[in-house]
Amino acid sequence: MIDQSRLWDAQAAAEYDTPGEGAFAPEVLGPTVQRLAELAGGGRALELAIGTGRVAIPLHEAGVEVAGIELSAPMISRLREKVGAGSIPVTEGDMTTASAGEGFSLAFLVFNTIANLLTQEEQVACFRNAARHLAPGGCFVIELWVPQLRSLAPGHGGTVEVSDPGYLLVDTYDTLAQRVVSHHVRFEAAVDGARGARIGRTPHRYIWPSELDLMAQLAGFTLESRWADWDRSEFTADSRSHVSVYRLPRLEP
Repeated sequence: MIDQSRLWDAQAAAEYDTPGEGAFAPEVLGPTVQRLAELAGGGRALELAIGTGRVAIPLHEAGVEVAGIELSAPMISRLREKVGAGSIPVTEGDMTTASAGEGFSLAFLVFNTIANLLTQEEQVACFRNAARHLAPGGCFVIELWVPQLRSLAPGHGGTVEVSDPGYLLVDTYDTLAQRVVSHHVRFEAAVDGARGARIGRTPHRYIWPSELDLMAQLAGFTLESRWADWDRSEFTADSRSHVSVYRLPRLEP
């Protein structure tokens, strides 16, 4: 079994934040935080795999009480450089088993992170752990990409997902094991006429939306909404990602 905490080491934590760009761009974070604040409904929110606080910090600044669970100590240390434990408490541990308390109105897992769990059993356990943290009627929100198997050419096992100056992302698929490995190639500045490159690899277990819904049912959730993005745009057969909102049953009056 791959130790995910070793993948998210000190170097990964140091390079994770890209202020104002990519996943940290205002046009990405703004709708994310707005939607999560609405779903929290004035209650407390729990972020599984809180990382360096990309979403949790602006959500806290929007007036939502936020706590987190995070496996990587270096990622927690990076978060602590930005906000103290009194503002956003974090439990160090696995998001399938660690406990940060009970009675939350909202739990959320964004940016494809449930796919970091590499077995179906672990992914189901994550749903069940989210349910344990929530009050009756609470919701669990997952942001996840849709596997792009239609992009695979016959006889080929990989796709180029990003090709930018300085960065190349190639995904390779094992369709029998339902695994994908993302190969991140970052090109470095030329030194003495030579340009080097660093390669990092992250494994994932991809999940179809229908399988995700079944995992939710096993943990007691019902699918409430599914959008193509945080702006509530319609989810279609051509959507490359989705935001899914699952709800626990409310108490009978």
